[in-house]
Amino acid sequence: MALTGIEIFKMLPKTNCKECGLPTCLAFAMALASGKAELDACPYVSDEVKEKLAEASAPPIRPVKIGPKDAQKTLGGETVQFRHEKTFFNPTIIACRLGTDMADADVDAKLKQFMGLQFERVGLNLRPEMFAIVDKNGDAGKFAALVKKVMDGSDALILLRSDKVDVLKAGAEAAKERRPILATATAENADAMGALAKELDLPLVARAESYDALAELTTKLTGMGVKDIILNSAPKSAKQLLQDNVAFRRAALVGKFRPFGFPVINNVSLMTDDLKKQALYAALGIAKYASIVVLSDLAPHAIFPLLLQRLNVYTDPQKPMIVTQGIYPINNPDENSPIAITTNFALTYFIVTGEIEGSKVPTWLLIKDTEGLSVMTAWAAGKFSGDDVGIFVKKSGITDKAKTRSLIIPGYAAAISGDLEEELPDWKILIGPREASHIPAFLKSL
Repeated sequence: MALTGIEIFKMLPKTNCKECGLPTCLAFAMALASGKAELDACPYVSDEVKEKLAEASAPPIRPVKIGPKDAQKTLGGETVQFRHEKTFFNPTIIACRLGTDMADADVDAKLKQFMGLQFERVGLNLRPEMFAIVDKNGDAGKFAALVKKVMDGSDALILLRSDKVDVLKAGAEAAKERRPILATATAENADAMGALAKELDLPLVARAESYDALAELTTKLTGMGVKDIILNSAPKSAKQLLQDNVAFRRAALVGKFRPFGFPVINNVSLMTDDLKKQALYAALGIAKYASIVVLSDLAPHAIFPLLLQRLNVYTDPQKPMIVTQGIYPINNPDENSPIAITTNFALTYFIVTGEIEGSKVPTWLLIKDTEGLSVMTAWAAGKFSGDDVGIFVKKSGITDKAKTRSLIIPGYAAAISGDLEEELPDWKILIGPREASHIPAFLKSL
């Protein structure tokens, strides 16, 4: 049974040293009890107390580390049921399936596609991260060769799937630098798979189609000493996928049910051959608690929307999405190109840059830091005033890049034009349109 914060506090050293990042030992104890802190954060707790508090301090959903040491990813480790309660920390890994039955040319094409499938958004590089390598013929040599090919041709995380322990071990040896995931343990092969996972100290996927069977399987594996487990309920429909993922999360967080306190994988490539439906199922998994989703293909029209959805779901809702303050050249501007300015709220930035790009008019776009507020909100909060904008323009360095001395301000910030003219007496202040869709016509008219 989990200990209360007060019970944990009684066992702590009570130094109030703040080295754990919290102001007092009592605050640290409360964080431990709620699963929002790690016991290792306290440098003075004894080994005896560590053992006693292991149950209370363990996160309700075990964090599982995968990948090379210098680029590790974490699965699970979440502490809340709903994103608005705090935030979700460890984004869903998007994977593509590869099989030993594929031709070398097809594998090479997938690897090239994987490495090239990268999108920049809000200053972040969005991309899929994993290959799920599937043994189709029980040939350990062929399986290991495919794993090595993936290792040499990409920086992908790796999941290995085979029913044969010797095949899986051969693949794991080839991919050991990236700490791959082993799949799949079932009731029939749990002893052999569990022994392999423990021997290699690698995460193991546990699959069963009923809650009771899956709980029994994970309990058996943990009893064997396998710590890092990933749950797979093998759903057959979108309804079952949603139901299972929610049930696992609720059981772990609300019921403190340890057999389900692990990350979840949704192999949507086995649910349908239709890539559109796979993308739909993957989107459902990303929204509701899957740590890994596996698709059969990396077609950009399927992957890009999933990457954007993941970005939105795993962005802290208490912090606005922002872009970096600075000068952004659009459509290759020169010294005579117009200069525009707006706030660093990410949505505003992408809408405005999209319209400027569509206009084909070379433009310098200045982005002012307004702590992620939109134009109207920033103006109302005094973070996009004439004085502040004028000072920013002077210090931005735009005068070193452009001879133009006309500044286009957002239509919703027209009220700052007077103060801005006083701050920039040598500049002509142009009031741009209120609606972004009117930007192309406005720029072309200059």
